Amino acid sequence: MEDAPKTLDGRLAVVTGASRGIGRAVALGLAREGAHVVVTARTVGALEELDDEIRRQGGTATLLPLDLRKGDKIDQLGPTLFQRWGKLDIFVGSAGILGPLSPLPHVTEDAWNTVMDINLTANWRLIRTLDPLLKRSDAGRAIFVTSGAAAGKYAYWGPYAVSKAGLETLVRTYANEVAYTPVRANLINPGPVRTQMRAKAFPGEDPNTLPKPEDLVPLFLELASPACTHNGRLVGFREWQRRSATANGAAQA
Repeated sequence: MEDAPKTLDGRLAVVTGASRGIGRAVALGLAREGAHVVVTARTVGALEELDDEIRRQGGTATLLPLDLRKGDKIDQLGPTLFQRWGKLDIFVGSAGILGPLSPLPHVTEDAWNTVMDINLTANWRLIRTLDPLLKRSDAGRAIFVTSGAAAGKYAYWGPYAVSKAGLETLVRTYANEVAYTPVRANLINPGPVRTQMRAKAFPGEDPNTLPKPEDLVPLFLELASPACTHNGRLVGFREWQRRSATANGAAQA
């Protein structure tokens, strides 16, 4: 009996921040569904470990060490992918840093710029370099990771909150620009998840009370699917999870 076809067979994906947390889980999920995944991060050793795991589950990956603070390196990504594959089907922008948690007057210029460079400016550069490739796909899908902090409701989260608010506006603007193309761009708000970033922000929290990064993978796969028609949406993981549970319950009734 033949295995069922995988939902992303033959598709090419790029995942930033793939060395750990949500990015790592999503890269594994995309590979498991048949996509060839170009995984990027600064840590080569962690990428090699990820590649080993992808291969163990029968998938394939290309490792691309990339520092998102170096704009010239980001700008080379699109042409490099074009030379080898000629298109891109899925882009997942999951890389991000928390930055300092302190009053705004105490944030240094260097700390502010680093957060903006990685969380916001790098994603603009990635959109700029990858847009032509996404448009060469029959169903280009771009997915970005935001945060509830973007609403500005937490004191001392200034750089991170501002960078995520900017990211949401950036992605919605891009979604409107590609509305009449095969590309769809959306955002996911994971909410609290069992990651190193969450542990740094909330060191007293019990991580076992939080969802694992792997729990979010089905949502990413849904937005990465050629069948997905959402564009410019911000999808909260918990709300999506509740809707899915309700739909599954109704289907089983």
